Amino acid sequence: MSWNRLRLGMDGDGEELTAQETALYDRQIRVWGADAQRRLSKAHVLVYGMKGTVAEFCKNIVLAGVGSLTLVDDRVATEEALSSNFLIPPVESVYGGKTLAELCCNSLKDFNPMVRVSVEKGDLSNFGVEFFSKFDVVVVSCCSLSAKKLANDKCRKLSKRVAFYAVECRDSCGEVFVDLQDYKYSKKKQEETIGCDLKYPSFEDALSVPWRTLHKRMSKLYFAMRVIEKFEEAEGRSAGEVSIADLSAVLKLKKDLCIAQSLSESHVPDALLERLVTNATEFPPVCAVIGGILGQEVIKAISGKGDPLKNFFFFDAFDGKGIIEDISAK
Repeated sequence: MSWNRLRLGMDGDGEELTAQETALYDRQIRVWGADAQRRLSKAHVLVYGMKGTVAEFCKNIVLAGVGSLTLVDDRVATEEALSSNFLIPPVESVYGGKTLAELCCNSLKDFNPMVRVSVEKGDLSNFGVEFFSKFDVVVVSCCSLSAKKLANDKCRKLSKRVAFYAVECRDSCGEVFVDLQDYKYSKKKQEETIGCDLKYPSFEDALSVPWRTLHKRMSKLYFAMRVIEKFEEAEGRSAGEVSIADLSAVLKLKKDLCIAQSLSESHVPDALLERLVTNATEFPPVCAVIGGILGQEVIKAISGKGDPLKNFFFFDAFDGKGIIEDISAK
């Protein structure tokens, strides 16, 4: 049995694709093969936090033919959410009083009836380790720094490997974090197939790497996102609950963190922080970019096709650049 057949703890000797699946996914089977499509069709994905970026991701993997998708977001839909989440029907009589997960679930079912899309209620921090064992991939957003760390830690306690992703999008900037733990895969190099092994740090371990040890050209967005996360955590705010009124306090925290981390303040531009706190809502085109990258990475992890991202991805629409940073303890 090859490494690829052990991907994400799924049994490589499971059922073959049905004739209906083969016909529906014919084009992508030609790209990544029937075995990769079969693994995708047997994978179970959990998503927490239905914001615009995550909606784009969900659309992508549902169209690709993931086995099942479970959505968790008990927040009631508001008119503000319509600006970036295209899965919410733009009619108040339809979305009024319903949760974001319920509305998105109904819309996603229409994209691909062969994918099982369901809703689970609850708070991310309250789900036990066994809850996460039902899934092969966990994607979290719209939650506190501590909640992300806790969810990642629970995934790592399982006997099987669960791929963990944390994604955030603020204004015209976005970030994806990836933890595939000890990830083995194979790829072709010239005429031979070689085995590859990547070791990923947890979210907490990655964030614990001292700033002064990072390379000088490290993405400024990495530092800016950490400052705002720390501010929200210190103030007891929900993710994205910042405004221009908080700018002076955020800038003060930046200065304190830079001193503590022995990092020049020039690495965290005031103008960037101002953008992130002035408009914490998502810019729809950036949602499409980040959601597309996230969907691509999850499909890679499930299918075993292609080199996976390790371990942060940053995108800023101001310069149009996507940057991959490997932030791991040396």
